[in-house]
Amino acid sequence: MKTLHLQLRFLIPLLLTLLVAALVAVPVLDSLTLRWFARDINNRGMLVANTLADAINEAQLDGKTWRVQGLFERAVADERLVAIALCSPGNEMLRRTDGFPATLDCAQARALAERADPRLVVEGGAVHVGVHALGTPGPGVDSLVLLHDLSFIDRRSLDTRRYLIIFIVVLGFTMALITMVVAQISWRGWVNGVRGILRGEGLVRPLLAPPPELQPFASEVRARLRDLEDEYRRSLDLVSVWNPERLRSLLLTQLRGDQVIVVSNREPYLHERTEDGRVIVRRPASGLVTAVEPVMRACSGTWIAHGSGSADRDAVDANDRLPVPPGTKEYTLRRVWLTEEEERGYYNGFANEGLWPLCHVAHVRPVFRESDWEMYRHVNERFADAVAAEARSDDPVVLVQDYHFALLPAMIRERLPRATILTFWHIPWPNPESFSICPWRREILEGLLGSTILGFHTRFHCKNFIETVDRGLEARIEHEHSTIVYRDKETLVESYPISIDWPEDTTGWVPVATCRQRLLQRLALPADTCLAVGVDRFDYTKGILERLHAVERLLEKRPEWIGRFVFVQVAAPTRSALEEYRAFQQRIHGVADRINQRFGRPGYEPVRLLAEHHDAEALHELYRAANICVVTSLHDGMNLVSKEFVAARDDEQGVLVLSRFAGAARELSEALIVNPYHVEETADALHRAATMPTAEQRERMASLRMTVRENNVFRWAGRMLADAGRFRLRERVAARVQRHTLSDTAEDEAPVHS
Repeated sequence: MKTLHLQLRFLIPLLLTLLVAALVAVPVLDSLTLRWFARDINNRGMLVANTLADAINEAQLDGKTWRVQGLFERAVADERLVAIALCSPGNEMLRRTDGFPATLDCAQARALAERADPRLVVEGGAVHVGVHALGTPGPGVDSLVLLHDLSFIDRRSLDTRRYLIIFIVVLGFTMALITMVVAQISWRGWVNGVRGILRGEGLVRPLLAPPPELQPFASEVRARLRDLEDEYRRSLDLVSVWNPERLRSLLLTQLRGDQVIVVSNREPYLHERTEDGRVIVRRPASGLVTAVEPVMRACSGTWIAHGSGSADRDAVDANDRLPVPPGTKEYTLRRVWLTEEEERGYYNGFANEGLWPLCHVAHVRPVFRESDWEMYRHVNERFADAVAAEARSDDPVVLVQDYHFALLPAMIRERLPRATILTFWHIPWPNPESFSICPWRREILEGLLGSTILGFHTRFHCKNFIETVDRGLEARIEHEHSTIVYRDKETLVESYPISIDWPEDTTGWVPVATCRQRLLQRLALPADTCLAVGVDRFDYTKGILERLHAVERLLEKRPEWIGRFVFVQVAAPTRSALEEYRAFQQRIHGVADRINQRFGRPGYEPVRLLAEHHDAEALHELYRAANICVVTSLHDGMNLVSKEFVAARDDEQGVLVLSRFAGAARELSEALIVNPYHVEETADALHRAATMPTAEQRERMASLRMTVRENNVFRWAGRMLADAGRFRLRERVAARVQRHTLSDTAEDEAPVHS
């Protein structure tokens, strides 16, 4: 019954449409028929005139005009010819038959014949008026006026209308009958197909593709789902407050409390043995640790990392695990041990001599060795085994961190096919031309595309990666939704600007004045010193050399700052085993010594180089004491030092000088943005920062603090985990639909026993 109702809802409008078409077509057809017959009558009139022309002209020449009347009488014996008249060039009627209307003269006949519709209604009905010259048209030539009967046209038009209406009715009923038959035959298949699409078939996995006739519908539903997902992601950005509690709530609602595993090379806590035999715990100088550690505290998961501390083995249990942070035990740290050979090839070699300079494009030639590549792949395999061992289920949420593990996502995918893998690339991604330098570029791309979600700091880096895949692999790319489908596996490529844990409770902070007083006393500096600071690892990508040149240029251009301006550079030693880094550290020391010798005086050094590790408390005091924070990265994914400085200044004072090549410059637009390669511009920015009025500092810093507070690390993690939750839900729906489909197929193929 429901099927019949649906068919009637289709058929009734169809029949009404055909009826309207018939009503419209009949008048049009009548008009066309009249024009066609009028043309035929004109041709017939010309034939009659040509036939009579010679006889009429001969009778007039011989003076026997009475013969003309006889010719006319014989001509009108034709049933279609009503009357004939002969007109002179002066419109005088010379002869006419009895049936010619007395009220119609030659002038009127000529006027009627020139109209588009030369029709005249007489006592016997409608006639067609035609005027035809007897001979070559011109002055002095007589003309024949022929009146043709039009009643036969009406009879034929009536027959035509009747046949047309019968044809349209028969066509309509035939179409309706065919439609009903086809609908009855295919209705069940269509219903099952649409139900399958609504259950997720053909939307969640390519292998569950819908029938060809339903593919447009499935594509439309898929597009609408994409739009809903995009709308949901934008709604997450509208949430102004992100904190550990909200992140835990998201994990419970979106991920249902699933296990979260983080993988990184650097561990969040190191155990080191001092010279006197004591074991101390410290946090390494790493932006990655600064960002990810608060997330792990909220998630209570497992962090897998390389155990690099001298006393790390003494702190773990028999399974190489220990609870951290010390004293609170909020999550588990699982350490992986590497030999010196593995660390030299995987970390120092391929990762830091190859991928690091390749991605930063910082004018240092990348070095690629076959032995380093083999060790890099081997260590990635070891970490993949560790992830599989730590997984409590076959579908954990795995967060792979940074360029040390480009192959790891695909390796985890092989061991845990149902895992949700979020890979975050903390450094820039170069353009396709630069990346093509790498001999194993295809393997790296395939490894990263094992990820469910691949994150970068900026849209620019996402665009570079997608273009690199487009040139290097045969993959389907949807630019509108930033997805890549490779080997039937979809990867979302999205920007997630990383940030820091915003300090909400500042009641225990030491006042800014006290911090400044302590630091000036420790460095033996006058109270009126303008203090600029830089905090980095000893790395050539951080622009340390460029900022020293800017300080030197400032003192050259503005000698009034000599004795009053001091730049403190904290540079934690890193990768000292690499020749490039050792040479860079020596060069920085040499430039600092030169500037101090040139502008220094007894009791005053314009550059203080503190080449040692500083813990979080020491850096916090340095940020609060400084007048200026200088971040001049030559190429940086984000740079969290800029955000840490902003977070530390609850007094809304201080100025941030920030490189345009740091990812943070896209968010922190109220900083003084500089090109670190332009020494003059950076020196002028230092002077402007040192002389900036208090009111302007407060206005800029208040805006910067609002930006960093709203876009904190929990928003960064929340957006990624929310996207992961959507993908996990889609995969679970796909799995259920696939099981249901396989079950139905098995039932259909099962033998029937009598």
